[in-house]
Amino acid sequence: MSDLQEEGKNAINSPMSPALADVHPEDTQLEENEERVMIDPTSKDDPKFKELVKVLLNWINDVLVEERIIVKQLEEDLYDGQVLQKLLEKLAGCKLNVEVTQSEIGQKQKLQTVLEAVHDLLRPRGWALRWSVDSIHGKNLVAILHLLVSLAMHFRAPIRLPEHVTVQVVVVRKREGLLHSSHISEELTTTTEMMMGRFERDAFDTLFDHAPDKLSVVKKFADGVYLVLLMGLLEDYFVPLHNFYLTPESFDQKVHNVSFAFELMLDGGLKKPKARPEDVVNLDLKSTLRVLYNLFTKYKNVE
Repeated sequence: MSDLQEEGKNAINSPMSPALADVHPEDTQLEENEERVMIDPTSKDDPKFKELVKVLLNWINDVLVEERIIVKQLEEDLYDGQVLQKLLEKLAGCKLNVEVTQSEIGQKQKLQTVLEAVHDLLRPRGWALRWSVDSIHGKNLVAILHLLVSLAMHFRAPIRLPEHVTVQVVVVRKREGLLHSSHISEELTTTTEMMMGRFERDAFDTLFDHAPDKLSVVKKFADGVYLVLLMGLLEDYFVPLHNFYLTPESFDQKVHNVSFAFELMLDGGLKKPKARPEDVVNLDLKSTLRVLYNLFTKYKNVE
């Protein structure tokens, strides 16, 4: 083992650090002031972390299904910017002027163009940009996850991210010829409402704060069946049973029902609900209340 790799072993092989077997040789071969960021293996085994990665992978593949792109590993498939370009173009409905290239310089230039477009979208909303060209191209999974979570929230992806996902991160940095390691906790997700940042406190929040025990009735609308039938009653038409699941069993079937109810609301002249179908299905009481209040406002005089 070279002297440099031995330095890496000494810097990394400490309590709470990844085992040496989990550290790639290139992670210990650093230039002066260069750093490597690695997720502690114990964090990678956390069920919430695994669920976050799985949800994001499925979301990306759903978005890019028409492009015949299948992402299997986030850090290996997204680092060069090509998949990120396709993902952003699909989500934002835009076209980025970048060339296909295999050289490292070309990849970083492409990645720079893609990330600048992302920043233009996220900056006005005050998102903290916790990634860079070097971190993404360096296959830093923490940076890639921060980027994907921000994109999912900005574009209101039809997914439910696990809340309060935190990972232990090992940072190895070379200074004056020696490697130094430190350990930090990195928060990847908070609560859905905080991440979305789309709801201001209003009368519903006050109601929820003071009488949460009296609001359990809205759970009856969580599978979407009552919402669909209610729209038929309010608009005075029969909703064909083949258009929705009368006895939904899976999460996806419930989301389908609520989404269908939202479509009926739009057809009835209501504004698009602020809540996502997933919020209603996941028993988010305030989201459900807002949907019901919109119905009440429009149809309160209907006999």
